[in-house]
Amino acid sequence: MDKFDKGIVSELRRNARASISHIAQSVSLSRSSVSERIKKMENSGVIRGYQVLLSESQKEGVTVYFEIQHRRARCSDVIHLFKAIPEVVTCHGITGEMDLLVFVKASSMRRIHEIRELLDYEEDVSKIKTHVVMSEWIDNHN
Repeated sequence: MDKFDKGIVSELRRNARASISHIAQSVSLSRSSVSERIKKMENSGVIRGYQVLLSESQKEGVTVYFEIQHRRARCSDVIHLFKAIPEVVTCHGITGEMDLLVFVKASSMRRIHEIRELLDYEEDVSKIKTHVVMSEWIDNHN
């Protein structure tokens, strides 16, 4: 990707519905060149799609963060636990007292409770803190 492609991607991240004319003006290219570059990035997989992101208050279901502390030597030794749960969206290794930060989206609080109980019974998991997402104020999702 050259500087023009990066500029196009940057504009699309800001507003995926921006017109080709607007993007062309922003990156100092012709509309046809921008259209061609976007199509090439889509075909090559650089741009994999466009999505609608709803604020948390508009979504159905429940989202939580689990802070996980485990007993194993490496985080990679317990990741299989989270891969087995389809509601897990992301799992990050973190610094501090806890080892992992796991983001979960489930259909109901009952399902969150089931997942939490499942993790509570795992011998490798020593501590869990649950944070329920109440509101979403900023999402600079890129």
